[in-house]
Amino acid sequence: MTTFVRNAWYVAAWRHEVDRHLLARTILGEPVMLYRREDGQPVALVDRCPHKLAPLSLGELNGDHVQCGYHGMTFDCAGRCIRVPGQSAIPPTARVRAYPLHERYNAVWIWMGDPALADPAAIVDVPHYGESGWGLIDGQYLHFRSNYLNITDNLVDPAHTTYVHKNTIGNAAGEDVGVTVEQGNAHVLAYRWIRNAPPVPLVARMGNFRGMTDRWQYYYLHLPSTSYVDFGSIEAGLEPSEANKDNGLRSFSFNFLTPETESTTHYFWLHLRNYHADDPQVSADVTSLMALTFQEDADLLALVQREQERTGVREYTRLAIDNAPARIRRMIQRLQATESEAANGQSTTLINGDRP
Repeated sequence: MTTFVRNAWYVAAWRHEVDRHLLARTILGEPVMLYRREDGQPVALVDRCPHKLAPLSLGELNGDHVQCGYHGMTFDCAGRCIRVPGQSAIPPTARVRAYPLHERYNAVWIWMGDPALADPAAIVDVPHYGESGWGLIDGQYLHFRSNYLNITDNLVDPAHTTYVHKNTIGNAAGEDVGVTVEQGNAHVLAYRWIRNAPPVPLVARMGNFRGMTDRWQYYYLHLPSTSYVDFGSIEAGLEPSEANKDNGLRSFSFNFLTPETESTTHYFWLHLRNYHADDPQVSADVTSLMALTFQEDADLLALVQREQERTGVREYTRLAIDNAPARIRRMIQRLQATESEAANGQSTTLINGDRP
């Protein structure tokens, strides 16, 4: 049984990846081919010729049309075959699916479900994107050898940072600090404050704190698989107001998870920060630190995936910190049930990119 949700926006690629070459990418288990028309608009088609099922991405881009590299059948941007070499009649089945796309935040988003529901307003909002005073790192990508739900488990689990990321965004001060969980219509939030504690390595390196800090970790997961982490530190004892947090060291990390297969995931990420916003060296340092942090997750979750496949078991013991991950999985199951009902002619639901 698939774990995928189809009626949702996923990042298919960063904007710079989609050009006048044919880009092949597997999304939700389906082969997809992306390219740009001559006017700059992106196109996404099923990467499979309807004749012998050869990948269209092995062919050529002629103008705005794709010529299959096997027998030369040519398809337009809507997926319709417009030429079959050697015959004038074009079979009505000679077409491939075209997917709705939308460009935002330097990313190309794809809708894999019912095209009638593809509303760009449902793409999650990224606060402070493009604003002065906020340093931006985007265009980042990792490949995870893990089912995307194992990654969403991780991304609503602040507690793991104490152990997995002790060299970057965690330390021992968080070991016994509990996590509060809240649930919205299309998101789950897991958060905690770690008070009167030494700054974590990233904060110690980037900030100018002379003593103890109060640190917050707000982990939002927007269905089905967009993570938004509000993370930062202020001087210990200050009122935890938005103004004080903005005057402290604060960052927003967005992680866009696009399932590739049931055991692999495309992991696109961007990062916004309010400290040293215009310093390219700080941007390079933060990129390295965050890439290391996410690679630590990737390495661990690949081993989790391996053991799940070997044993056929997802987990043996449930802990209190599993509250948020369990909620996400139940919500995903309900979305899948809704999509199944819609496929059978009943009602459907559009996933909104709501913000708490």
